[in-house]
Amino acid sequence: MKKLLLETSFSKIYMIVMIIITLLILGSYFSYAMFTVTKEKSNAISIVTGNLTYKLEVDGKESNTLSVPSNSSKEFILTLSNPNNRIARFNFYYMGRLPSNVYMGYLEKEGYNITPEAKGVNLEKNGTSGSSNTYIIRITNNSNSDITITLGVGVGLDYNDLELQDNSYLFDKYAVELSNILLSDVDNNINTTDSEQTFITGEEPDNYIWYSGKLWRAVSIDPSDNSVKLVTQWNISTMSYNTDSTFKGSYMEKWLNDTSVDGFLGNLREPEKFIKMDSIWNATMTTSTDKPAKTTLVTAPVGLLNVYEIVMSYTNTTYNRGYIQNSLDTWLITPYNDNEVWTFSVDFSTNPSGGSNTTYVHSVRPSVNLKSGLKTVDGTGTEEDPYRLEGDNDTNLNGTLLNTRYSGEYIEFGTGENNLYRIVSHEKEGLTKIVSAEPLKDSGIFKSTTFGNSALYSKNNTIGTFLNGNYLNSYLTSDQVDMIEDDTTWYLGTVGDGRNYIYSKYTNTDMTTLTTNIITAKVGLLRYGELMAGQFNLASNQENIATGLTTYYWTLTPASNQSVWSMSTSGSALVLNPSSISRNVGIRPSLNLKQSVVIVSGTGQKNNPFTIDLAS
Repeated sequence: MKKLLLETSFSKIYMIVMIIITLLILGSYFSYAMFTVTKEKSNAISIVTGNLTYKLEVDGKESNTLSVPSNSSKEFILTLSNPNNRIARFNFYYMGRLPSNVYMGYLEKEGYNITPEAKGVNLEKNGTSGSSNTYIIRITNNSNSDITITLGVGVGLDYNDLELQDNSYLFDKYAVELSNILLSDVDNNINTTDSEQTFITGEEPDNYIWYSGKLWRAVSIDPSDNSVKLVTQWNISTMSYNTDSTFKGSYMEKWLNDTSVDGFLGNLREPEKFIKMDSIWNATMTTSTDKPAKTTLVTAPVGLLNVYEIVMSYTNTTYNRGYIQNSLDTWLITPYNDNEVWTFSVDFSTNPSGGSNTTYVHSVRPSVNLKSGLKTVDGTGTEEDPYRLEGDNDTNLNGTLLNTRYSGEYIEFGTGENNLYRIVSHEKEGLTKIVSAEPLKDSGIFKSTTFGNSALYSKNNTIGTFLNGNYLNSYLTSDQVDMIEDDTTWYLGTVGDGRNYIYSKYTNTDMTTLTTNIITAKVGLLRYGELMAGQFNLASNQENIATGLTTYYWTLTPASNQSVWSMSTSGSALVLNPSSISRNVGIRPSLNLKQSVVIVSGTGQKNNPFTIDLAS
């Protein structure tokens, strides 16, 4: 009897154990099936996997495809949501390899997430904060065919790593070599007839680049190393060239390559990282617009375009108007004869005027060669959305000191129609000199005033009284006035025709007068030859010119006892002229912001200027 009971008990135990093992195996199988495996289906949006689902939206609508027409670029906002009542893990990817000349990736922008790794990212349960992530994806389709990208999504338990499906790929950060994207853009009308420079041509190609607080145009690509030649879209200053037409050793070359606060190179962001410091510039003398010989080559980080490069930017060589022209009368690097250097302006397209005397005053549009391999991480190459370079695409600058930023960047400052300023330089350590982006306006009309009864600026003459009185009270908020350094130094040295602060600095001429004749004031003006002195986008003000609206504005620099250098329009070109102190001329206030001013938001571009505040 005992033996029978023992056998019966053993059988029951055996059966129970086997049932438990079977249940464990089945449970593991269904848990895996329910929670860790998902497959995308054609045109499926929400896939049920056991009791876990996902929701994917493209630009606010449920979708799993991204379509881009040929030869265009688009950005898509993707929102991946967890509709489940428990925490779950998600990833997403695209199916199949990208076609040739198609570039895709996520953008790192404030307010957006970066795409998850293959193992996935956890999202909180439905109805709680953190139940969704939003991504911004850019696709540049430089092929001749429309494309559609199909997306897939993986979902599983929050403690199980996900795996990619076959033939699927994660999104990388959008980063495309600048030379590649320029060369593959067929709308740019690439000209390969010159074996040493591949030129970008046409009326208005998408070749805008934002670098170091300045808007540039890509001019050509060097096939030997894929470096890209740039020229600033607008003039950075306005000055005379030299005592003769030689670029090497001229004060033009010295100013362009000066690494101090006064020079152009000294105000570029990390030039050793971004530009070729051993660039070679062809400064050979010629009276022709054909490709010049190589008898005079200058090695320097920064130079100017030569006359041949201007002509090659046209759609052909019959002097059609090209994208480089923008109504500014601008110096080139090419000597016309011993005393004249080539310039170009809006009239150059139909009548190349040849040389201009080196002591005359014209705009300066610097040129640099970007290093090969630099990548774009944002932008579509348009004026409103220029390419941004990797390493120069800061997005979240909240709390950053303004005095760490770069010449040319835009700031929201002032009020109403006068609420846009630009960084000039950091002339005094810790301070940030800024200037109004345009002359002051009243109800759409440029405001003007006489200089006063003396060519020497002071807080007591007509313009000085206005800037340090009514301007502070009526054109700025009280918080903005608090950001201004109370008394800073302004240099009043007189310079004659064909001479400027830069000339005097590099030839040790009249520097005593320039640096000892000073005053202190809260608000002043820019000097003749200073960064941003002459920076004014006339092309956007042609209607103002046509209606007679003045675009003159004062500088700080006397030309004589009874005249002061002022910016003015000559036809459609921007030049400096001595103006009588009794003449009514426009005003571009300049001031120094305190070292405690910080950035609150913005990227420093014209369409997204920095907003600023005093650090608490």
